[in-house]
Amino acid sequence: MDADKERDHKKLGRELDLFAFSDSVGKGLPLFTPKGSIIRRELERFIVDEEVRRGYLHVYTPDIAKLDLYKKSGHYPHYKDSMYAPIEIDDEQFMLRPMTCPHHFELYLRKPVSYRELPMRIAELAKLYRYEQSGELMGLQRVRTFCLSDAHIICASEEQAVAEVAGALDLIEYVTSVFGLALDTDYHYRLSLGDRANTEKYYTNDAAWEKSEDLLRKLLVQRGSKFVEAKDEAAFYGPKIDIQMKNVNGKEDTAFTVQYDFCMPDRFDLTYVGEDGQAHRAFVVHRSSIGAIERIMAFLIEKYAGAFPLWLAPVQARVLPVSEKHADYGREVLAMLRAAGIRAELDDANESLGKKIREAKVEKTPYLLVVGDQEVEAHTVSVESRDAGKLDALPLVDFIARASDEITRRAP
Repeated sequence: MDADKERDHKKLGRELDLFAFSDSVGKGLPLFTPKGSIIRRELERFIVDEEVRRGYLHVYTPDIAKLDLYKKSGHYPHYKDSMYAPIEIDDEQFMLRPMTCPHHFELYLRKPVSYRELPMRIAELAKLYRYEQSGELMGLQRVRTFCLSDAHIICASEEQAVAEVAGALDLIEYVTSVFGLALDTDYHYRLSLGDRANTEKYYTNDAAWEKSEDLLRKLLVQRGSKFVEAKDEAAFYGPKIDIQMKNVNGKEDTAFTVQYDFCMPDRFDLTYVGEDGQAHRAFVVHRSSIGAIERIMAFLIEKYAGAFPLWLAPVQARVLPVSEKHADYGREVLAMLRAAGIRAELDDANESLGKKIREAKVEKTPYLLVVGDQEVEAHTVSVESRDAGKLDALPLVDFIARASDEITRRAP
């Protein structure tokens, strides 16, 4: 248990100076430090680039919209208790958005869409706002504002929708492999079902519920995926496949999700022009490939115990001059590292080399580059790896090539 406490992301977040909370700003509203922002930015770049490669169309939509939009989508009143209160502006009511689906549907509706354009994968790194109860707030895992890697896939048929669910699961399994997370070890699938009797929570359409739940169940079986079923955990508009993870305290949360929606196409009259030139009802898949950036950061801080792989590490290398007379060469090394795109710092404090090394290790820096008389003369660096121990002295260009390759591969 003590070991688990040492991995707690709230504790490591403070010690590694990654994020903070301020009573003056408000509960559940995280502030990301420069170091924490680097991790966040790398995650965002990673997922956007990967989604674009897979045919997603990334967009930007507002963090606020008219209350009528969420009444139309059904989020209000279904999510009323977890939404911020309406904002009155010019005799109209607006809401901070809890979801992006209605925004993306409005984008889809801006012009007629042909069946040839489907599936259309509309994606966004979206800032969302939910008024979580104070007792539910916990570090970065449960907050009141978060950035979701959200997407809505408009499909021409049920078969196409099921294929897109499979594609979303493929993406999720790729993402988790990059993080070094193993299916059925670090996370598992949950098929979240509705409750036909709970008409207050769920959209009423028994036949659609039966069919969509069966489609997702058969897909998981076909993929050979282990999964558990959970009644009364679905979205109000349809069943979903949730990717469940546990934090160091044993609490399980949904990290990512893929949802089948048979409700919104009717509410928003989502159609496409078929081969016959007529309008046909579209099908929708909601999915999150990396989940909320805040929540996946919390999981990763705990998984790595703060010792991030090189591509995610806020500081990738620290240059340590043995004494003041080596500081000029240290600055040359620093400049070359930064020119190569490696996040590096120089510790030229008037302290012993041993103290500098200890401080860098406490901060879990992946590479320490020591420069002294021999390194200055030979234009090399003495390298110590956090994970592999001491390495031979290397020409700086060789170290840069090694580190750059590790970063490009996103080695876990």
